[in-house]
Amino acid sequence: MWVNPEEVLLASALWMTERANPYFILQKRKGHGDGGGGLAGLLVGTLDVVLDSSARVAPYRILYQTPDSLVYWTIAHGSSRKEITENWEWLEQNLLQTLSIFENENDITTFVKGKIQGIIAEYNKSHDIREDDDTDKFKEAIAKFRKLFIMPEEEKLVNYYSCSYWKGKVPRQGWLYLSINHLCFYSYLLGKEAKLVIRWADVTQLEKNATLLLPDMVRVSTRCSEHVFSVFLNINETFKLMEQLANIAMRQLLDNKGFEQDRSLPKLKKKDLDARAKSERYRALFRLPKDEKLDGHTDCTLWTPFNKMHILGQMFVSTNYICFTSKEETACSLIIPLREVTIVEKADSCNVLPSPLSISTKNKMTFLFANLKDRDFLVQRISDFLQQTTSKIYFEREITGSLSSSDDEVGTALCINILVFITNILFSFKENNSAKEFLKEQAWKNHFTEYGQGVCMYRTEKTKELVLQGIPENMRGELWLLFSGAINEMATHPGYYEDLVEKSMGKYNLATEEIERDLHRSLPEHPAFQNEMGIAALRRVLTAYAFRNPNIGYCQAMNIVTSVLLLYAKEEEAFWLLVALCERMLPDYYNTRVVGALVDQGVFEELAHVYVPQLYDCMQALSVISTISLSWFLTLFLSVMPFESAVVVVDCFFYEGIKVIFQLALSVLDANIHQLLSCKDDGEAMTILGRYLDSVTNKDSTLPPIPHLHSLLTDNGEPHPEVDIFKLVRSSYEKFGSIRADVIEQMRFKQRLRVIQAIEDTTKRNVSEDLGTPFSIDELEELYTLFKAEHLTSCYWGSTSNPMSRHDPSLPYLEQYRMDLEQFKVLFALLFPWACGTHTDDLALRVFRLLDHNADALINFREFICGLSDLMLESCLNVQHSVFCVVKKMQTPDYRMYLRLWNQETKAKLENMKDLPKLNQSQFIELCKTLYNMFSEDPSEQELYHATATVTSLLLEMGEVGKLFCSPAHKTDEEDEDERIAVPSRSKGGLPHSVSIDKDWAITFEQFLASVLTEQALVQYFEKPVEISGRITNAKNVRKVGHQHMSLSDYEISLSG
Repeated sequence: MWVNPEEVLLASALWMTERANPYFILQKRKGHGDGGGGLAGLLVGTLDVVLDSSARVAPYRILYQTPDSLVYWTIAHGSSRKEITENWEWLEQNLLQTLSIFENENDITTFVKGKIQGIIAEYNKSHDIREDDDTDKFKEAIAKFRKLFIMPEEEKLVNYYSCSYWKGKVPRQGWLYLSINHLCFYSYLLGKEAKLVIRWADVTQLEKNATLLLPDMVRVSTRCSEHVFSVFLNINETFKLMEQLANIAMRQLLDNKGFEQDRSLPKLKKKDLDARAKSERYRALFRLPKDEKLDGHTDCTLWTPFNKMHILGQMFVSTNYICFTSKEETACSLIIPLREVTIVEKADSCNVLPSPLSISTKNKMTFLFANLKDRDFLVQRISDFLQQTTSKIYFEREITGSLSSSDDEVGTALCINILVFITNILFSFKENNSAKEFLKEQAWKNHFTEYGQGVCMYRTEKTKELVLQGIPENMRGELWLLFSGAINEMATHPGYYEDLVEKSMGKYNLATEEIERDLHRSLPEHPAFQNEMGIAALRRVLTAYAFRNPNIGYCQAMNIVTSVLLLYAKEEEAFWLLVALCERMLPDYYNTRVVGALVDQGVFEELAHVYVPQLYDCMQALSVISTISLSWFLTLFLSVMPFESAVVVVDCFFYEGIKVIFQLALSVLDANIHQLLSCKDDGEAMTILGRYLDSVTNKDSTLPPIPHLHSLLTDNGEPHPEVDIFKLVRSSYEKFGSIRADVIEQMRFKQRLRVIQAIEDTTKRNVSEDLGTPFSIDELEELYTLFKAEHLTSCYWGSTSNPMSRHDPSLPYLEQYRMDLEQFKVLFALLFPWACGTHTDDLALRVFRLLDHNADALINFREFICGLSDLMLESCLNVQHSVFCVVKKMQTPDYRMYLRLWNQETKAKLENMKDLPKLNQSQFIELCKTLYNMFSEDPSEQELYHATATVTSLLLEMGEVGKLFCSPAHKTDEEDEDERIAVPSRSKGGLPHSVSIDKDWAITFEQFLASVLTEQALVQYFEKPVEISGRITNAKNVRKVGHQHMSLSDYEISLSG
């Protein structure tokens, strides 16, 4: 490989010269190749690894030097003698004679360097390589990574770090390679080589901690081992990248959309992953839509008119928003959608206000930023985004304006009439508003006057105080939309909800069936859902969301939350609030496996261990935390508290997020700590907590008393003293308000690894228990691991089919993962007894067609195992039947009925066997070919060929005799008695080189079976036992030492030397 000329001062240090001429020298690295170079070679190899020398991957090089100069230039590297020899021969043939005509050595050097750079530029142009793709150093690391771990080009290396790996008590200094799908480590010390490969999808725990011996270390755990790395130059950067990559793997295990969203991952670099992580934090901080990408951020000050101060903070700019947050967490935050911006202008600078920027909005608010670095560039970026936003708004207005008037009427009916109905129901009891409710409304109105109203409002500590005091009933819908960020998605998707309702109307699937079943269980005690109008609104919102997001569809608890949203918001607003809840604020909560809720359950247990340690052990012993947390989190306390109290919790949740739910849950445990410590079982603990939550009241509520169904859980004892909801919320902030959102996210990552891997283990156990095969449970689990690993590998490194089509979590466990032919060929070669020599792929294709019952070019795990058990563990009869069916696949999928009948030899029914399709002459020739392919490279190959020839001759004669009994009336119109088709055949086994296909000729399975049973060699071949455990072990070992699709699990460190 040609490289940009690089100066070398000591040409002979650690290198040996193999060829030389007046201008060029070909050298080999000491210690490489035969002999290893003795002690010097070992030392050189160790230095190459520790110092990350390119010589480790490119042990050959070519140097350029003019005769009178002491300076050498590296112009080519090679990983093999063949590669470097090609470069050497090109130099001798194309440059050597040309250089002799130059008189000035400087001219020679300039010419050679220019020529080499020209060759590299031409290569990059022809292979579409950009100059800024990767540095030369990183390209060397990529080549080293692929060579050491036998990774394909599709496996993208993200970054690599120097570190130590602890094997026992001995540290091994080497290099940690982090790729999209794998964590790899390599070390070479004094002749001993160490390699480690762990697939991110197998990581169960990833943590950074410190000990007295190792102040900074990273621990990576899998199901079967634990690995410790230390001595990082920048442990925080390394660990952060490891977290990102593990998160990607978990998302792919959880949901097929992970693969679809990460299609660009093989092209990503570390900086792209960092940008992605920053965008995620940015969206979470300001509750922005999921597709919003951060463009950049800068330090600045914001003039706040409500206190006449310049507040120090950071400005964030993205495609559709300008946001600000103060350095002091609660001082001030601001969100300015570009759709609301009217003017962006640079104000005059002065000593008091350097580099100011003024932004005006449609609601007559003006925001003044100052102390901006590179203000001109910032203004240009905002102007560009504004131009794009204006174009989008114009396009949306065009689309919206084109809707028919009838559509407008439908939208009005959906979004207004139900609101009027619910408002009448809800507020018919409020003829005389309480003084407290009136004061709350006035306080919010004063706040809007001082801090602004709508999405561009200044959000300060005062805003939080007002939320904690409770949002007025008639302002809840507006403020929930604002604080959740749902207002932004609704504003940028006009008409979206109406279209969804129209498309989903009259459609039926599993989700709609579940919705119908739960509609009348959604706040049945509330008047709004005691007649068809309220029920119809709830049905439309839930069904529309199920069609928007079929991966979630519908989950129990969504009905309770949505019914509360409908009480305070219009239908469309309730829909977008539900979107914000399911997709941003409570991620993965409402999928089929409630993974998000299980993750937060683990976070809650961890927080309980920290904040109420005296109660933690007792709660764990009673398994109470896992029981209570799911219902509390999934419904935001709506199902366990009186309605008028629970909506206060929802107020706080929309403002501050999930931390409010954790704080409140800890507060409930803390308030009942003494009673819980004396509990003898989980039932008693649940009763105590249920009674406590039933007693939480909202004395400020103006709603009529609504019966609370959860009170059925309590016993007939004395009622618990009333607990004021506002005091409970304030207590939770005072005692547990130190819990930070970023700490929760860190805990969520740790728990997500545990939960998803636990789900995978459960799936594997269920698969093993549900299959009735001769394999043991352990063998089935190992086979499932191999099957799933092959599926994931093809998702990583490309496949002829879409990963989405090959994994459907909604199907039964045995059918969730499916593989195509290319994946099947890999496992066929490793596990099936017929895999041998050059004919393996042909046999794999035929077996695949046999197992693919529905002809969709995919087979699931059930089909795979049934086929494997038929070929390896069943009787000779079944195996021969499989051979027969490999050639002529049966028209009906019920052929397994015949297998079961034939296996019961004493109860065999001949009439069933006569129903099997016959083989015509063309298919018979394919049968012979299949048999010859199976016997290829077998120790008894010649004997088997001879036996096959005998059987073939016998069957040919049977077919000829059968023609005599063939009735002409049975022929179809397409058959022509005299038609003959010439088909080439094998020279082996007694078949002629060319055979005529006779359409009247046919044999039955009984004839095939009887003929095979006459040859002892064939009977012994098919009766030969196969040890599946040995094949499984071999399959795992093949992958460990470097199979082309290496990625089964983490393999223990391998040593050589």
